[in-house]
Amino acid sequence: MSEPLIVRARIPAGVEEVRSALTDPEALRGWLAEHVDVNLAEGRFCFWGRTTPEGDAPHQRLLHADERTLRFAWLLDGEETTTELTWEADGEHTVVTLSQTHFDFQDVITGKSIRGVLQTYWCLVLTNLAEHLEGRPLTDKIDFTSAEMRTTVEIAASPERVFESLTSSEAVSKWFGFPIEIEPQVGGRFAMGGFDNDPEPARILELEPDRKLSVGWGENGVGSWELEGSGGRTRLTLVQSGFDESRPPYAAWGGFVSGLAELRRYHEIPGWQPIITA
Repeated sequence: MSEPLIVRARIPAGVEEVRSALTDPEALRGWLAEHVDVNLAEGRFCFWGRTTPEGDAPHQRLLHADERTLRFAWLLDGEETTTELTWEADGEHTVVTLSQTHFDFQDVITGKSIRGVLQTYWCLVLTNLAEHLEGRPLTDKIDFTSAEMRTTVEIAASPERVFESLTSSEAVSKWFGFPIEIEPQVGGRFAMGGFDNDPEPARILELEPDRKLSVGWGENGVGSWELEGSGGRTRLTLVQSGFDESRPPYAAWGGFVSGLAELRRYHEIPGWQPIITA
């Protein structure tokens, strides 16, 4: 039996604020899902909609809730998984730990099961929880009903600085939270895990300094980051194209978009530290 998925997030808020955001229906409709039906006293914790995996209807069943734990069953691809969220104080912050059963990393690669999206889904969700509690703009969620991927963020930094942080191996590895080595030139390698650990790296297809970076991901299509600057700020648009539209790479999309959220924080928050810690 596979080990459960574990995701940890360091949220810049107190324990009670985090608990309220995790259990209050109005808050949940903002940072978690389009639709929620939550009443812990009556034993309900359900969420669904376009930005929820298999979100055509509510598929959750509350199992347990107390002052430090929320646990629910979640039917995904015919399997009843168990999701648990716990939270504990860490100085002025709160560490939220998410675990979910029935996750297999092979599903990320093959797309065989919708459960393959869970890791990147939860990384983006928990980052948006932090943004919600800080009163910052939320990053667009993944639309699991669409075969198109296009999202835009506004970053309080110049195009020159943002472009450097997209093409520098050191900077990308820092804000993305995973080692990435880049040869910043057309035809150059873009290696997840580094050149020594990626025998078939992606390739840079387009590179226009301070304006555009396009990377070919093979059968998963092409990722393009397009930059527009104004008044010391950057409008950054991420587009994914050229993939098999019958099997959109939602897991990868979730990783790209949660990365955008952290990229914006990297540029805008003094003393930046990543939200996702493991």
